[in-house]
Amino acid sequence: MGGCFSKPKPVELKIEVVLPEKERGKEELSASGKGSPRAYQGNGTARHFHTEERLPAPHPYPGTQDCVEAAVCHVKDLENGQMREVELGWGKVLLVKENGEFHALGHKCPHYGAPLVKGVLSRGRVRCPWHGACFNISTGDLEDFPGLDSLHKFQVKIEKEKVYVWASKQALQLQRRTKVMAKCISPSAGHSGSTNVLIVGAGAAGLVCAETLRQEGFSDRIVLCTLDRHLPYDRPKLSKSLDAQPEQLALRPKEFFRAYGIEVLTEAQVVTVDVRNKKVVFKDGFKLEYNKLLLAPGSSPKTLSCKGKEVENVFTIRTPEDANRVVRLARGRNAVVVGAGFLGMEVAAYLTEKAHSVSVVELEETPFRRFLGERVGRALMKMFENNRVKFYMQTEVSELRAQEGKLKEVVLKSSKVVRADVCVVGIGAVPATGFLRQSGISLDSRGFIPVNKMMQTNIPGVFAAGDAVTFPLAWRNNRKVNIPHWQMAHAQGRVAAQNMLAQEAEISTVPYLWTAMFGKSLRYAGYGEGFDDVIIQGDLEELKFVAFYTKWTGVRQVLQEGGLLLGSPPAQPPSPCRGDEVIAVASMNYDPIVSKVAEVLASGRAIRKREDRRYVLAHRERILSLHAADLGRHAGAPGTEAKPWGQVPTSNFPGSPTREPESSQCLPWAAWLTSREALAASRCSPPKASAATKGWPWRQDRPCLFSCYWDWSPVGALQHIRHYLKIKTHTFADLCDFHCNWANTREGETGTATECSMPHQEVWPVSAQRR
Repeated sequence: MGGCFSKPKPVELKIEVVLPEKERGKEELSASGKGSPRAYQGNGTARHFHTEERLPAPHPYPGTQDCVEAAVCHVKDLENGQMREVELGWGKVLLVKENGEFHALGHKCPHYGAPLVKGVLSRGRVRCPWHGACFNISTGDLEDFPGLDSLHKFQVKIEKEKVYVWASKQALQLQRRTKVMAKCISPSAGHSGSTNVLIVGAGAAGLVCAETLRQEGFSDRIVLCTLDRHLPYDRPKLSKSLDAQPEQLALRPKEFFRAYGIEVLTEAQVVTVDVRNKKVVFKDGFKLEYNKLLLAPGSSPKTLSCKGKEVENVFTIRTPEDANRVVRLARGRNAVVVGAGFLGMEVAAYLTEKAHSVSVVELEETPFRRFLGERVGRALMKMFENNRVKFYMQTEVSELRAQEGKLKEVVLKSSKVVRADVCVVGIGAVPATGFLRQSGISLDSRGFIPVNKMMQTNIPGVFAAGDAVTFPLAWRNNRKVNIPHWQMAHAQGRVAAQNMLAQEAEISTVPYLWTAMFGKSLRYAGYGEGFDDVIIQGDLEELKFVAFYTKWTGVRQVLQEGGLLLGSPPAQPPSPCRGDEVIAVASMNYDPIVSKVAEVLASGRAIRKREDRRYVLAHRERILSLHAADLGRHAGAPGTEAKPWGQVPTSNFPGSPTREPESSQCLPWAAWLTSREALAASRCSPPKASAATKGWPWRQDRPCLFSCYWDWSPVGALQHIRHYLKIKTHTFADLCDFHCNWANTREGETGTATECSMPHQEVWPVSAQRR
């Protein structure tokens, strides 16, 4: 693991194209509904319409008098792949240029208002820099979550080399758009004992499922039931803003549910599910038949099992009422938080300005240790300590003492006694699936509901989503995982709805979460469970960093553009050259790096850890000795005969001379380090001759371990370098602000390279063959 760095240290990454296999044998589902007198199949999507009901074609502008038009830039002001905020007088617009076309969209993410111009533009969509939501630049539609609404799309025209944007004044001010939805034409009156779709759980998964059905034209009855007394609300805000009122947290107003015929049963607890008869029974005895069922019950918070657990003023944060009571009781008094996970730390951070004292009790050595690693955890712990939070680590609560029935002290197993007037317990949660144990729906040993990529359970017509499921994570080799993230619940709810309509959608989103403490946001993408190492770039002390979480995955052969096949390294490579893959990333004050990584992973590419250059330079002799035998290996194809220690003849380069070059004209394949970088990194002297270095054409005026010599070619070897750089592994080479500008050279001149924060080849010596 090692210690953190006081100054930024280059992280060297490589991106490979990964093509995940499609799951076969998908279950075919019927989307016809009981209440729908007419249904048809179109383009593989089941939809329910009636002759009297048609989805209206949206028109972006109510009238010309309500619109504004302005010239915003010259056509040459933006290059392909660039974004810019432009002013229209009534508001700003995000102007995007991709593939030579201009697009104009709302400039703020509808989720929390992030400026999208600071996000990531890729594959025809822009990803939010804060929380990872994605929007199609051609339509403005929301393509990945979190959030519920899309962006407005504005008209663009080009006249006389100027770009004009025409927009609705109202749309400019709203900055959000709700997709067109069908309305329910199967009222509950007369058959209230049955519904076409029943959704158990009104969190993000349940709400998105209901909305997706309506967006896809589904017009039959939908019933959403919840244990809460409130309509669906933004649950992650509970621990970040404890005094927020229910109406401030609501995801949709009452009028929304009424307008689109989504029935919400509050304080409704399902106790039995009869899958044979497609019926559920509620606690009050009410029975409801269904055609399709989504199970999204969420989780239940764990509670303390120590002595005195029944005393007053001990809470788990489950509802707005819980959060409001904690704030009210903690004002000017002593608060204790048990658990240093996300919920516990968010509560502790919020209470520092409300309570007299805040203490955190945690069994681990550092907060977030299993999730973010020890170094990041210690940096965050220091931030809390600087804000008057007292930590009691590697201990547990043994007793809760009360005075007149109310909490007064928390006794720890370490024998310390902490004064407490209110206690918040955040020690994890368990899936709320107890009511399914006798249903025939499969549960694993921990109580989670296993589903496939289509969010289907083992029972036809029954789907599950949200915190209570385990599902195959595509980019982690379909490993079955449970990811209780708000964003993931959104995505799972949509996939479940699509497959209720037989659209054969699969879950493929990249997990993305965030937290906010003391005005600082930490963002996280990927799935880092079981990481082997953490690479830190930036300054942990200043809380401006990015942390890459890596795991050994083995090294695969990489096919490159240009007709080259890179050979694989040994099956068990010696340290430090390992095939570690980045499986997650976390950052603070380093936007939009997390969204960049999320977009790379979402595109199917893999990010691999590379050797740090300073380390390579410091251990050059050891690395050469370890790989001496491999440096001379080649594929054996004609024209690739091995030269001393793995040098590739220049005749194998495109456009190279036909004559066979001398030994000094061969190109060594290894780490690509310029003399400027080598000198800046270590000021090392030229390597001494040894058995490992014998045969290498070392340049005494370039004191680096492996150098790229291109001053020998009479035909402009710069083209050769560029040829080898045009590989799929670098389509996202700017991931860590990578830039590498090769200077133009003339015949007989030496090419030079600028500062480069990411190398172009694996540290592994490789062999080349012509296709």
